[in-house]
Amino acid sequence: MKLVIAGGGGFRVPQVAEVLAQARAGTGAYPGLVVDELCLYDSSQRRLDVMRAVLADLDYPQAPTITSTTDLREAVTGAGFIFSAIRVGGTHGRVIDERVALAHGVLGQETVGVGGYAYAFRTIPVAMELARAVRDLAPEAWVINFTNPAGIITQAMRTVLGDRVVGICDTPIGLVRRVTAAVGGDAVRVSTVEGTAAGDAVDFDYVGLNHLGWLRSLSLGGQERLPGLLADDAALDHIEEARTIGVDWIRALGMLPNEYLFYYYLNRESVARILAEERTRGEFLERQQRAFYEAAERDPRSAGRLWTAAHDEREATYMAESRDESERAGRREEDLAGGGYQQVALDLMTAVSTGTSARMILDVGNADASDGAGLLIPQLREDAVIEVPCVVDADGVHPRRVAALGGTELGLVTTVKGCEELVIDAALSGDRALAWRALASHPLVDSVTVARDVLDGYLDQNPQVAATFRR
Repeated sequence: MKLVIAGGGGFRVPQVAEVLAQARAGTGAYPGLVVDELCLYDSSQRRLDVMRAVLADLDYPQAPTITSTTDLREAVTGAGFIFSAIRVGGTHGRVIDERVALAHGVLGQETVGVGGYAYAFRTIPVAMELARAVRDLAPEAWVINFTNPAGIITQAMRTVLGDRVVGICDTPIGLVRRVTAAVGGDAVRVSTVEGTAAGDAVDFDYVGLNHLGWLRSLSLGGQERLPGLLADDAALDHIEEARTIGVDWIRALGMLPNEYLFYYYLNRESVARILAEERTRGEFLERQQRAFYEAAERDPRSAGRLWTAAHDEREATYMAESRDESERAGRREEDLAGGGYQQVALDLMTAVSTGTSARMILDVGNADASDGAGLLIPQLREDAVIEVPCVVDADGVHPRRVAALGGTELGLVTTVKGCEELVIDAALSGDRALAWRALASHPLVDSVTVARDVLDGYLDQNPQVAATFRR
């Protein structure tokens, strides 16, 4: 079987390669998953060369054959699975996304609000090119989309590939696993569909959009445990979302929000913290990655060691602006226990290719409910991509029905989804007016004039955004 990583010069590649090597050796978490060829596709030959040096230095025993190419058609041909992890514009594009927004007092985070929309504007045309290549050259392949903003990119690609493209994020299932452990359960049981003793069974209810969702229920052996967790100060201290967003607000909600809701619930504070930092997250990553690639080019025999050091620093500083200064030096081990994007992607790939059922939280179509009884969130369009629990097996992805979404949470979801659909329409049509409406309608933007100024800034400073709207 051939696995393609689109964005194959990126940081996640060694993590995927290591797991595939373990699987081919019959060890690790995926002993039944056998990939013969790992094809790295990227627009940058330089990044591909560095990543191949990293893999050569790490030298995973029994790794699949590694190939690389800058030719999209060559990469896709013969693929069984494609991991889409492209970053159009690189880290410098992210810096522009952040700084243009911040100059107008608006959050510039890469997946939430105007920064995420700028990222989508320049990414959608490239993602659609990938989707068309898969349709034409590998129509039976599954596309697992890592590319942010994941909900928007997945929804756009589904216009070409339908339900053969699935969006993933490690945040929701990581939250469920941490909560399960915090209430005394076995986090491994979260993904188990069959063969679990009744007393150990984990059940949960999670609903929303990518980077905008809530864990509303979690039970062990049929007993609801979330209210008890919310009342327990010591237990909540093990939940990163509770520490960053605030225990009092979590209790007022009566549910646990996705960590990215920090930017909605504490928008003013998040913007102030980012502005107070010496560098934005994008500027940190741009400097770090430039140093890594330059060092690895100079000394390819040390590329693996250099990658490991850079990766560890990157993980430890993730979403640093959401944490108190006392926790800025690094994240707790329990906060990193979700497994990462690569684990979610490989869980999905294994379930589909081996038939071993798994329970996951994925970005899927609103009309894809496995019971066939109507839309999962009735207030959204049929083609809306939402984030809900799913069972995955050899027959594909089967979204599970969740409890009704209501109140202010429903209002926020419908508003943001409406903005996301404007983003997609704007990028596909090249219509600047739709792009302005998308930015101006977002709940974290308080002025249509500011939205227009931010859009003008993106058009002026990022040629790839401007190219989307020159058609």
